[in-house]
Amino acid sequence: MSEYVVLGDEAVALGAIHGGVSSCYGYPGTPSTEIMEYLLEYSEKNSGPFASWSSNEKTAMEEALGTSFAGKRAIVTMKHVGLNVAADAFMNAALLDIRGGVVVVVADDPGMHSSQNEQDTRFYADFAKIPLLEPVNQQQAYDMTREAFDLSEKMGCPVVLRLVTRLSHSRAAIVTSGPKAENPVDKALNKMDWMLLPGNARRRWDSLLGRQKDMIAYSENSPVNAFSLNEANTKRGVITTGLGYNYYMENRSELKDNPSHLHIGVYPVPEDKIRTLAAHVDELVILEEGYPFVERLIAGLLPKDLKITGKLDNTVPLQGELNPDNVRPALALPARETAAAATMDLAGRPPQLCKGCPHDDTYRVIKEVQAELEESTVTSDIGCYALGALPPLSVPETIICMGASITAAKGSAEAGLKNVMAVIGDSTFLHSGLTGLVDCVSSKTDVTIIIVDNETVAMTGGQTTILPSSRLESVVKGIGVEADHVITIEAHRRSHDKNKDILRKELAYKGVSVIIAVRECIETARKAKK
Repeated sequence: MSEYVVLGDEAVALGAIHGGVSSCYGYPGTPSTEIMEYLLEYSEKNSGPFASWSSNEKTAMEEALGTSFAGKRAIVTMKHVGLNVAADAFMNAALLDIRGGVVVVVADDPGMHSSQNEQDTRFYADFAKIPLLEPVNQQQAYDMTREAFDLSEKMGCPVVLRLVTRLSHSRAAIVTSGPKAENPVDKALNKMDWMLLPGNARRRWDSLLGRQKDMIAYSENSPVNAFSLNEANTKRGVITTGLGYNYYMENRSELKDNPSHLHIGVYPVPEDKIRTLAAHVDELVILEEGYPFVERLIAGLLPKDLKITGKLDNTVPLQGELNPDNVRPALALPARETAAAATMDLAGRPPQLCKGCPHDDTYRVIKEVQAELEESTVTSDIGCYALGALPPLSVPETIICMGASITAAKGSAEAGLKNVMAVIGDSTFLHSGLTGLVDCVSSKTDVTIIIVDNETVAMTGGQTTILPSSRLESVVKGIGVEADHVITIEAHRRSHDKNKDILRKELAYKGVSVIIAVRECIETARKAKK
């Protein structure tokens, strides 16, 4: 046994390494990025396991399934909105005969520290009818990752490991155990269990439904789903999930009635334990990080006259993160006394592009050309260039999801808007902008697409873009954009006037044009110099 001080993300990576993983795939997305970064560094130093960034979360999921088909273990990492991209492969994977364990690690972001929404991955696992494990600390993150591989092979389906931002990005000591050897190659022999033609899919769906009782039994018997019943107290019971457990424990010493407590860290939910607790108390308090998943679910399991306190009655905040203070009303505890903070008026400090950022130069070109036009529209995408929507630039008008800048621009142009421009990063373009460009070329849409190529995945820490910048122009031409209207420019102030002329010319062209604005991210350039 060894001891490490690690982030929650790093605990997951170590758990995978010690759990016999053979292949690791993912797409960078805060707060999950550090899992793959740890695995990549470890793989380079130790010549394995195989670790690689993928072009998006869907391809990562499918690559992991190929590893499982060969009988070996695979891990897939992404943030919560990345699971939307992977959903097609993810949902179908539940019907396959999983050979080598597949662990899908999804880091949710309650409070939207760096995300478009707060969606809760537990709904996806429930939708797919597969198990989900939810650690409350770094030690559980390590242990559950190892357990998830075993559970995946036992149940014959993928297993989800759900993290949240506070766990992913906080550090603690863990104790590790001896590593497991990788599985040997053992290719699936019954190919009918891996081909989801309708006849096979119906049979595999029936098999998955038949395994639900085994998954529920696993959950009921898991020591993680700890249940303590106080026979003397029938007033209140508490159910916690995820980090809700930690915040409850921080307040428990102040509770005089010592309520019965069920913690849920393994899903499907342990229905028998919930019914036992509910039959014993007059009120249930639900503390869960994320959506009111358990709270809604148990409403159909329990008597109608049982009072349920949680997010749905606004006793616990419905949005944002839980903390030791905002769960106190649900536990009938008074607000803590706090020191009065000194008041002073402070100027707002919204996030901005780094000083010297190449995107700043590109946006200034766009903004000055826009000022000359009677009408124009700029759609943007997910990446650090989205900060160009804020003052002093204030250029983009839409930011929706990965790749949507191009498709939203297409729809806007086809609705009748003029001088429509889409701004998208190099990594985001390769992630999910390619298909939008195909649509534009097919329809001969009048749009100008500006790929802001800073030669890295800057927003998540400077990972290497899946293809080098030198390949982008040939990719765009290969899709069918006319060669005369695929133009690479230097995103620099010294080229400012020249770049304005190029943008004016391409906006005047009635068809699809692509401008690739290239200059290395200022931060990765500084790191390279060091």
